[in-house]
Amino acid sequence: MAATETTLQKLARSQARKRLSRSLPKHAKVQLGCGEHRFDGWLNIDINRAVNPDVRLDLRAGFPAPAESVAFIFSEHVFEHLALDDGRRIFIDCYAALEQDGVMRIAMPDLHYIAERYMEGRYEGEGGPEAQRDADYRRIDSPALLFNFALRSWGHCYLYDFAELDLRLRQAGFTKVDRQQLGKSLHPELVGLEQRAESRLIVEATK
Repeated sequence: MAATETTLQKLARSQARKRLSRSLPKHAKVQLGCGEHRFDGWLNIDINRAVNPDVRLDLRAGFPAPAESVAFIFSEHVFEHLALDDGRRIFIDCYAALEQDGVMRIAMPDLHYIAERYMEGRYEGEGGPEAQRDADYRRIDSPALLFNFALRSWGHCYLYDFAELDLRLRQAGFTKVDRQQLGKSLHPELVGLEQRAESRLIVEATK
């Protein structure tokens, strides 16, 4: 684990472990940070009570599910809202929770794409997926403002490119990390899950 746990963190993990042990079916499919997009047949987890998750959980405490109890894990635009140490803790937990050959699919913004646009002097302006989702994006009028907006808005804490995400997943124990395209997968359970066109970094990590 990236850092020594405090007493409060240990308590939060213990409570989370109890909730998950009670809620997980066999060969579970789990969505971390479901928001308003709940999937039928999945255990939908979120901190926000208003979205009526199956399990309410603060992921900063990790995902301490029973070992080898989960077949598939999916998250979209979740890990960029967490500090790196919190993200690494969850990656370790997810690796432990997955069955052998289980798969974790992660979709998020791509730091490389954002930096590339900045270096090329490009910015979104109106009409792109970000602008369609968030009116604040329509006021962006320079590459520097785009870069700062992407890094700091919506509670973003830590953005990944593929190399960084691959590194952190392998440090957690995964030995197979493959980049994927939006909505596509060799696993039928993971096809068509993304809800956001700006999910430009998508990987599947297999245990």
